[in-house]
Amino acid sequence: MPELSPRRRLAVLAICCLSLLIVSLDNTILNVALPSLQRDFGSSLSGLQWTIDAYLIVLASLLILSGSTADRLGRRRVFQTGLALFSVGSVLCSLAPSLGLLVAARVVQAVGGSMLNPVAMSIITNVFTGPRERARAIGVWGGVVGLSMAMGPLVGGVLVDSVGWRSIFWLNVPIGLAALVLTALFVPESRAPRPRRPDPLGQAFMILLLGTLTYAIIEAPGRGLADPAVYGAALVAATSLAGFVVHALRAPEPLIDLRFFRSVPFSGATVIAVSSFAALGGFLFLNTLYLQNVRGLSALHAGLFLLPMAAMTALSAPLSGRLVGSRGPRLPLQIAGAAMLASTLLFAAFDAETRNATLFTAYVLFGIGFGMVNSPITNTAVSGMPRAQAGVAAAVASTSRQIGQALGVAVIGAVLAAGTTAAAHAAAPAFVSAARPAYWVLAGCAAAVLALGTATTGRRAARSAARTADLFGADEPAPDARDVTGASAR
Repeated sequence: MPELSPRRRLAVLAICCLSLLIVSLDNTILNVALPSLQRDFGSSLSGLQWTIDAYLIVLASLLILSGSTADRLGRRRVFQTGLALFSVGSVLCSLAPSLGLLVAARVVQAVGGSMLNPVAMSIITNVFTGPRERARAIGVWGGVVGLSMAMGPLVGGVLVDSVGWRSIFWLNVPIGLAALVLTALFVPESRAPRPRRPDPLGQAFMILLLGTLTYAIIEAPGRGLADPAVYGAALVAATSLAGFVVHALRAPEPLIDLRFFRSVPFSGATVIAVSSFAALGGFLFLNTLYLQNVRGLSALHAGLFLLPMAAMTALSAPLSGRLVGSRGPRLPLQIAGAAMLASTLLFAAFDAETRNATLFTAYVLFGIGFGMVNSPITNTAVSGMPRAQAGVAAAVASTSRQIGQALGVAVIGAVLAAGTTAAAHAAAPAFVSAARPAYWVLAGCAAAVLALGTATTGRRAARSAARTADLFGADEPAPDARDVTGASAR
């Protein structure tokens, strides 16, 4: 691909961030509409979980496939296909006459969305070739992720109260169409020199694993652990995981090359992504239900209550990108883990939701933590990887984000349902009591971010990333481990 001018590189980054905006916003914007969906469709708590998790599971399952397909057929072509499909899926969501059809339309959305994030990251990786320049670009990327996902409840609240829940899907259409046109004008076509072959068996194992695991978690509180459907789903999930690992060890080009996990920074980034986004998914699920169903706030007022979290995410996300570029990922990951841990402990140990002062303090802390975590995840995942493998490594990091958020909604919803059969409609004391175990789970996720952010970003971790890169025999690495770990390694 020819060298682009600085202005055009910035245009490409803006277009990629535009596509990321609608995909990431769609991950969280639906949360604030859940009570409206519950009223319109008479949905159960598990039905609400499926409107979120159906999207996230399909997105997570197809991200790597979409990335490798783009490497083979052309990144711009697949990116444009994803934009078109995501826009069509959004229209179908807005027209859905039932909860089941809404879930089906969310699947269409997710298929299109899977063609956007990893492909856009691959485009950025190939357009921004200098290590520090790429770190800054990834910082902007991470900032958009954090901002869009945190702003979801506020934007959703405005739309739900003013127009109705269907309008949250209309928002995607003009943005998607604008990005489609701009991509044709500014984004150059590119392909991998040696694209990876498809891995249909590995892909099938992943879809089965995520789908059945999520089903078992969501349905267990209502059906019971001994229910054949729940037990069978858990058994299929375990079998699929074993099959995925065995196949990945034997296949010449598996969906996920398990050699990646020999890199301590890559493994750490993967688990941190799952943990932090599980915390986000569960945190938003609990708080949107509490603010509207227990406190009786409107969707708009619930979004305004969450505004401190969104504002702090917007402020800390670009700061995180600059810290990664100048000092490495350790400091922002430590700040992220500590802030999210403090926030969730305020709920778990001090019933933060019962007093506005502690509630807003917890939201501010969570916003700081979540804003800090995105940039170091992606940058650490590609640390030391050969450029030819950087797209796959970034896709695994993106997949981990979606898996984490899906599991967060599934697990936290299950814990909430187990606490009381009517927690979503109960008085404040009953909800607080039912939610307390869920917040302890979220505190554990935050503690994992803090611990792994410290343990997987030092000198020894950087050396493991370099050894892993050598396994692939590439001459040109992605960002050098010293540029990614920076002062934290020194």
